[in-house]
Amino acid sequence: MDSESVCYLPAVELAELFRTKKLSPVEYMDALLDRVTKLDPKLHVFAYLAADRAMDEARKSEAAIMTGARVGRLHGVPATIKDFSITKDMPTQFGSKIFAGHQPHEDTQVVSRLRDEGAIILGKTAVPEFGWTGVSRSPLTGITSNPWKLGYNAGASSAGAGAAAAAGIGPLHQGSDGAGSIRMPAHFSGVFGLKPSFGRVPYSPVGTDDLCSHSGPITRTVGDSALMLEVIAGPHFLDHTTLEAGPANYLSRLRQGIKGSRIAYSPDLGVARVDPEVASLVKVAAARFEELGAKVEEVATPWAKDGPELIRFFWSAHLAGLAQYLPEWEEHMDPGLVACIRESKDIRITEYQTMRERKMTYVANIHRWFQDWDFLITPSVSVAAFPAEKLMPDHWPTHPWDWISWAEFSYPFNMAWNPAASVPCGFTSSGLPVGMQIVGKRFNDLGVLQASAAFEALQPWADKRPKL
Repeated sequence: MDSESVCYLPAVELAELFRTKKLSPVEYMDALLDRVTKLDPKLHVFAYLAADRAMDEARKSEAAIMTGARVGRLHGVPATIKDFSITKDMPTQFGSKIFAGHQPHEDTQVVSRLRDEGAIILGKTAVPEFGWTGVSRSPLTGITSNPWKLGYNAGASSAGAGAAAAAGIGPLHQGSDGAGSIRMPAHFSGVFGLKPSFGRVPYSPVGTDDLCSHSGPITRTVGDSALMLEVIAGPHFLDHTTLEAGPANYLSRLRQGIKGSRIAYSPDLGVARVDPEVASLVKVAAARFEELGAKVEEVATPWAKDGPELIRFFWSAHLAGLAQYLPEWEEHMDPGLVACIRESKDIRITEYQTMRERKMTYVANIHRWFQDWDFLITPSVSVAAFPAEKLMPDHWPTHPWDWISWAEFSYPFNMAWNPAASVPCGFTSSGLPVGMQIVGKRFNDLGVLQASAAFEALQPWADKRPKL
């Protein structure tokens, strides 16, 4: 097997090859770090790379296997951590010069759980400044390029995670998602991304965005996400919002199928503009679920009408706390972020509370609607990748900060806490990936994984690689 193929091995297979001594963790890590050396100067996937430490841990992993020691489910398997998640031995910089070199003193639970199962943390992946946008650039790390077209948007805010997965830089990548930040990178980079039900994966320190941020996997295969979710899910005392239930047997139950499921399909939620090529690919993909024994019906989503106003209000409001940095740092910050922060300056607490009441009604209406459906299918994003120095594609209206106009499909399910995945479903005529979103009822993470796996078996994508 050539070194590129080795680097594209899924975690499920890789862990088994290590355990059975058919592949050396050290030889694998050597090939992977060589790939990082060649590709990261083009892609800018990493905000921080722990190469020496990763190789040391690979040697320890190999020694443990050779001596017959008990090993974890991810023994020797590399994983990356988003530069929002705190790590005690790597800086957490939030994509901002304000926090350049910032060093926390503990690991967030996802990191410790991955390590407890033997995973090797390769480094921290690049993000836009404070995760404010869906475009893969920041003042700290520059542009993170889409592996399918250099210089193009790889999606955000889990920008480096999605690009790394597509480029074969390890199999497991942790992302977080406050309005689509796992699903957008998966869409733009042609990989799989799962935003679990809110509370499924502990996320501490707990954020101040009205409980909209979720932590979850970005991988090339559904199986790898199922395995990763098994490892990172479950309650933790430092996140009072985590679900009491532990993880299900996601991986072993992945192939049970979705025969008999009722699937709603919406091309636009009634509120979104969608580019024709994206719309066409998702429509064809949605119809294929009939081949899997599901019933698919195009439906209206009347609850969606309030979404655009709600997200634009809360997106700006929840960034208001960053105004404290403007006097000293404004010239070093992303101008779009600054514009978004300034939009929040006149918001009063009474207005916030009124909008929050509307949000709760919006969320309740989503869950009432879902009583009649097992899954909802939509586009993941309205557009394919575009130049990352821009906030909007050239054929879309400009705005100082409102990138959300091309991402109207994801945030409803951050507010409502539903599990949702972006599944690769094809390529545009110019060779850029497109993702289909699969949303499930709250708590039905297993169902979303099963629906995704069923489509993956019908229309595989993991064998498709960008030419790098």
